[in-house]
Amino acid sequence: MDLRGRTLLSGDRLRILLMLFHAMARITAEQEVENLSGLSTNPEKDIFVVRENGTTCLMAEFAAKFIVPYDVWASNYVDLITEQADIALTRGAEVKGSCGLNESELQVFWVDRAYTLKMLFVKESHNTSKGPEATWRLSKVQFVYDSSEKTHFKDAMNPGKHTANSHRLAALVTPAGMSYECQAQQTISLASSDHQKTVAMILSAVHIQPFDIISDFVFSEEFSDKCFIHHCAISLVLDWLSFIFALLLSSMVLAQLWMSD
Repeated sequence: MDLRGRTLLSGDRLRILLMLFHAMARITAEQEVENLSGLSTNPEKDIFVVRENGTTCLMAEFAAKFIVPYDVWASNYVDLITEQADIALTRGAEVKGSCGLNESELQVFWVDRAYTLKMLFVKESHNTSKGPEATWRLSKVQFVYDSSEKTHFKDAMNPGKHTANSHRLAALVTPAGMSYECQAQQTISLASSDHQKTVAMILSAVHIQPFDIISDFVFSEEFSDKCFIHHCAISLVLDWLSFIFALLLSSMVLAQLWMSD
């Protein structure tokens, strides 16, 4: 091969390398994830942001705690006792995520990846009497935990990684283009691979939008009607129960006074 041929070949190789470098840099720049928990005034709440192509595509702000049952040996080393680990999602957790047209995912890791939370969101269109309507929902939750981690687990009988999954989940249902907001506590049950135990995921102070974010780092209009109604209904029942209990107590006191006379 002559010098001119070698020069052309070297030029082609250089162009290919530049194209590969540009493609890799573009992939790296397309997706960014940020933990903005330091901006929250609630020390138990995390704020996570996923950005693609320089634009926010998923925002999630919430507090989360996991109630995990696990077995330990009794003092006689024959019987088993079920203990309970309370695992809070700590601030400063590592975050990953991905955004799609109809499917988005948030992944959170903490305590040196001893704990992993994955939340899958889907957007769907339904035919209604008013015509087609689009909604999004939380369709799957997966919690991976390591029962050999000593901070939360004490002498677990079956130490190691276990996975807890939701089943046919349809939570946080929200009209497309809106964010979901709810301050009240919500519990999601997860089936664990550790002898089919049930892990409880407790969410509170939730504000999430996995699709159709218009302004960077800004939630769209909040949808919280169902949460508000549910919260008010519970409060109303508790108020009525308190009133009935006070009424019964007063009646018992009056009856005792009347009998003593």
